[in-house]
Amino acid sequence: MDHTTAFVYLAIAAGFYMAWAIGANDVANAMGTSVGSRALTLRQAVVVAAIFEFAGAVFAGGNVTETIRKGIVDPAAVAANPQYLIFGMLAALLAAGTWLILATRAGWPVSTSHTIVGAVVGFAVVGLGPDAVHWPKVGQIAASWVTSPLVAGGIAFVLFTVVRRTILEQEDPFARARRYGPFYIFVVFLILGLLTAFEGLKHLNIDLSVGQAVAVAVAIGLTAALIGAAFIHRIHIDPEADRDFHYANVERIFAVLQICTACSVAFAHGSNDVANAIGPLAAVVNVAASGNVAQASPIPPWVMLLGAGGILAGLAMWGYRIIETIGRKITELTPTRGFAAEFSTATTIVVASLTGMPVSTTHTLVGAVLGVGLARGIGALDLRVIGGILVSWLITLPAGALLASFFFFFFKGLFS
Repeated sequence: MDHTTAFVYLAIAAGFYMAWAIGANDVANAMGTSVGSRALTLRQAVVVAAIFEFAGAVFAGGNVTETIRKGIVDPAAVAANPQYLIFGMLAALLAAGTWLILATRAGWPVSTSHTIVGAVVGFAVVGLGPDAVHWPKVGQIAASWVTSPLVAGGIAFVLFTVVRRTILEQEDPFARARRYGPFYIFVVFLILGLLTAFEGLKHLNIDLSVGQAVAVAVAIGLTAALIGAAFIHRIHIDPEADRDFHYANVERIFAVLQICTACSVAFAHGSNDVANAIGPLAAVVNVAASGNVAQASPIPPWVMLLGAGGILAGLAMWGYRIIETIGRKITELTPTRGFAAEFSTATTIVVASLTGMPVSTTHTLVGAVLGVGLARGIGALDLRVIGGILVSWLITLPAGALLASFFFFFFKGLFS
């Protein structure tokens, strides 16, 4: 452990690089449907992401970070050589960040969770041996990559069908949208409130009872619903707008709802995917400071802040590439369809964050968009674009593993 300071500075640089790559590729997934449906401009999407990604990362990002940091590699395998864990986590950050940048340049919405887990498993198998990996935990994570898009797609399919039958197919859809809109907003922010009250506040040493947590969540939901209702009731029907598109006025109301769901997706993404950058970073910092791979220690607040800042920088600089794919190329999106996709995505990710499972935001959102498209019929989907996305998903795991193996031996040769 003679190179402690160098390890920490390298981890900071690699962690920020990984967070920047997450912002360029993954946060764009969260904002793509809002920009694609024109509920938000690209600049507005960056502002929304800045606020809610930051809040999700800082207040509710700890559970998944623990899984990335300590749940995949067996501490006993590196107890005698703690520097190997440092080499491996640095390698995982550089490998995952590099693959994400390559995918972003190609316009592929790949999975950050896929990439970092593949990188951690790759360096562990090659550098430490297969027995160093907690394979049951890896199996749970891999299963979540399949179940999360299926769950999100199912929720999106049902939700859009409900919206279509209760609002769009009714005699006065505009009036019904104004009536039900605040209720949908309440449900969105109730879910975010529950996540924050049950888990997020623990990092601030605030423990609430179940009753108190529910009360806080309900208060958040009601406040958001009242604010949303005020915006919705300022929208008045425009007869000219409906001449070109029958539901144009309804979509104006759902644009407000979609902005709310964009906030929820950004918060949920921050709570889950910031761990992909700061989990390995926190592991390096803790091992470098203590020399003990098994020692439990809190995640420093500055690590959370570094991850959130890197994510926002990546979104602002390169995020438009993936926004184009998600928002405009898979299926035609309107605010009602985007609302259904984003709501189901946020709900699925929030549940995963509560359990500490690093699900793929990319897989979840693409599954939700597919669910909305299927609610309109298979012809509403661009199968060629979907095929390209699936291929990029298949090669992500081995790409992360191979790159991590290379970087692991590079650091081992450099510092050993």
